[in-house]
Amino acid sequence: MSRSVNTSLCFSACVALLGCSNSTGPTYDPVIPTAWASAVTNTYFPLVPGTTFTFLTQLNPGVESTSVAVLAQTKVINGVTASEVHDQVFVNGVLGEETYDWYAQDDAGNVWYLGEDTKEYQNGQVISTEGSWEWGVKSALPGIVMWADPAAHIGESYRQEYLKGEAQDLGKVLTTGENVTVPYGSLSGCIKTEDWSELDGAVPHENKYYCPQLGVVLETAPGERVELVSKTP
Repeated sequence: MSRSVNTSLCFSACVALLGCSNSTGPTYDPVIPTAWASAVTNTYFPLVPGTTFTFLTQLNPGVESTSVAVLAQTKVINGVTASEVHDQVFVNGVLGEETYDWYAQDDAGNVWYLGEDTKEYQNGQVISTEGSWEWGVKSALPGIVMWADPAAHIGESYRQEYLKGEAQDLGKVLTTGENVTVPYGSLSGCIKTEDWSELDGAVPHENKYYCPQLGVVLETAPGERVELVSKTP
């Protein structure tokens, strides 16, 4: 969709204000695009089918490995054809969590998060689906995960998802032009964001680093560092 400048600015102001709300959940009324791109091609959040990213986190003791695969299949969410991403988290080789995430890009180049189907496992059995949501189901609403022009939104808080009591994540672009070094390589021109959930109370916020043509390459929080180690193909 080719949104007008005024509409885009209105949306930006709206989500910036929403980021300052409390955990009870304010009125959230995003300006939903009416036209969508055929693929997610945002340089800081590209979703190329067939691509798999592997991340590692050092635990004490052990290691957590996360596989993020962009699938060829899509899913229609509230009338919008979304790209589907399959995440699997393994703790010391044992599957602990599995998620299907759905994203779509509007014609202005902003990437929207449309929902997720998440499961936590213990001893091979599903023990929780908490955090699952889908735009249009139980009044859930989509949010922005990456702006077309992140530099134009530095310091603004924005909703990444919204289902009251289940999915209330927010983000904020902190800086652009960051240099990042992870096992995958040394990268430049990256974006640093701050991310948090209204549902986590006093849990410290985390930072994410998005690099051109890759997307997320690093996530940091107190005592934790999730690093990109490989990408295929």
